[in-house]
Amino acid sequence: MACPRRSLRNQQGQVLVLGMLLVAVLGLAWMRYFATGQVLAAKTRLIHGLDAAAYSGALIQARTLNFLAYLNRARMAHQLAMAHLATLGSWAHYAGMESRRLAQGNPPARLIGMLFGADHGRAYLAAASAAGLEAQARSGGALGRAYAAHERLVHELSADLSRILARDLPQARLEAMRAVLSAHYPERKPGDLQPVVTEDAWPGLLRRRAPDASLFDWTRHLAGLYPFLDPRDHTARNPWPVSGRCPHLRHELRRRGGTALDDSGRWRAGDTQSFHAVRSNRWIGCYYREYAMGWAWMPAQPGQPMDADHADAPPEDFADQDFWRWVRSATQWDLVGGRDNPLANSYAQRDRQAWMSRGLGDYLDVATGKGRDAAAGFIVRLELTDAAGQPILARSAAESLFSRPERRPDGLDETPNLFHPYWHARLAAGLSDAPGD
Repeated sequence: MACPRRSLRNQQGQVLVLGMLLVAVLGLAWMRYFATGQVLAAKTRLIHGLDAAAYSGALIQARTLNFLAYLNRARMAHQLAMAHLATLGSWAHYAGMESRRLAQGNPPARLIGMLFGADHGRAYLAAASAAGLEAQARSGGALGRAYAAHERLVHELSADLSRILARDLPQARLEAMRAVLSAHYPERKPGDLQPVVTEDAWPGLLRRRAPDASLFDWTRHLAGLYPFLDPRDHTARNPWPVSGRCPHLRHELRRRGGTALDDSGRWRAGDTQSFHAVRSNRWIGCYYREYAMGWAWMPAQPGQPMDADHADAPPEDFADQDFWRWVRSATQWDLVGGRDNPLANSYAQRDRQAWMSRGLGDYLDVATGKGRDAAAGFIVRLELTDAAGQPILARSAAESLFSRPERRPDGLDETPNLFHPYWHARLAAGLSDAPGD
């Protein structure tokens, strides 16, 4: 019986060896899984941080695109301000000329009031307070200086600003991504956080465009929203018969004027008013004798002639010759069927005041051919090291896209552009953390 007991004592402790081996294996496995978990945690943190950085970069892009859209709209607002100033300049010159005619009594205010009513008579008398106002319509006058300031903002300040914004966007986007990553990794040095943009649609997204037909149409449409820029045409007719030779003709007071954008993209404005008195003689029968009361012509370019009938060298008065004789010898005006103020137009052409303008000007917009799916997308890559010094790579993608908050009132689809601030930012999930990282 002693032998079996001795055998059992010899076998004691063998399980401990197996247990130690198992503990060692479990320890190695635990260390392996711990290391893997550390890598996964570092990778996940890097992906989240890079996604946040990429979204911030896309947000900077969207804000820049929206700012460019507001800048283009501001340029249009300044164009409309220039239209109003051109109209004011025309009115100022017109009123100054009318004050001179009033002072000369040619025609007298009482005659205008008697023939066309007290309102017209008072309006003519009010021109006395506009004496000297035509100086404001000169290039160096207050209105001319204000016009030049708007012109400079459209063609210099806003153009330079849009160019700088487009040029500096990649650097501003990169700095925004670095700032987000620095906040995400406060324990790391900023120099360690160097995201690299590997693909970028920004360089080809925008281009500078010359004004086209659609921009002209839109500008004219916007101008049509302001009654101040509407045509200023009105004719007052005296009810009394004047001559048995032409009982259908009446004395007329014709007010003509308007503001328009010409084909060069420059504003022009003009205003005239004339008293047309019915006259008759045995040589030509009935005709209208025009008495110019006020005039102004603000051409779009120096030397630009008026579209309406006018003469290049009108006499200052007709004391030495008959009006109708001069018209027949120097012009081809219709003194019966005409409805304009050709003599006042002639004085306006002679005394024209041109303000320098470079037109609507070039502007930044989305490049042609981008279509409805135009987006400023980019892919950013970042490499860091984990606690063990092993490299960790991640990639993220984001984009700025054009998306209206609601459909257009006319139901049409709108292509991306830089006149409506409808640019938004989003992650492009299909490209984030792509295989190979």
